[in-house]
Amino acid sequence: MTDSLQAVAAHAKEILGPALVDARTDRGELTLEVRREDIVTVCRALRDDPALAFEQLIDLCGVDYLDYGRESASGARPGPRFAVVYHLLSLGHNRRLRLRARLADEAPLIASVTEIWSAANWYEREAFDLFGIMFDGHPDLRRILTDYGFSGHPFRKDFPLIGNVEVRYDAEKQRVVYEPVTIEQRVLTPRVVREDGFARG
Repeated sequence: MTDSLQAVAAHAKEILGPALVDARTDRGELTLEVRREDIVTVCRALRDDPALAFEQLIDLCGVDYLDYGRESASGARPGPRFAVVYHLLSLGHNRRLRLRARLADEAPLIASVTEIWSAANWYEREAFDLFGIMFDGHPDLRRILTDYGFSGHPFRKDFPLIGNVEVRYDAEKQRVVYEPVTIEQRVLTPRVVREDGFARG
């Protein structure tokens, strides 16, 4: 961790207290992991503290850790299935920060940060639409990328690759119709390339 990032991490630990779960660097960027229930307090402190001044939210996304860690000896996922990741920028200090809050497996819920950064509005709608993450206090939490009648959340790791339904326009009915999926799911088996360069299988 560079001296600059160490100073940011130390100051964040000082002002956030028990809300800060972990601080680490990855590829030269500092990541703070915080408790879900403290997200609004944490974000406000990161924005308003003059030594940090992360005044801009540049991205917010959901993460599904469904199979993460399954290849380990225990075969268990280390921690909750879902998380929300916030990417922040301090223009004054020319510094970036990644903020992560882990959510419950069954009902992923976290408070909205739209009152802190208005840019969070559509980002939170996207995370809701694609991952099913609920943002408490969001002014208009509804789908933004998929159709209103869409079933499920397509970025979840357990969402079927062929989807649940097919959508097409019916000229006779003059509207979009939903039908059962007509393609069959197939399992791809890798081709083996022999030493002589010819494929078999």
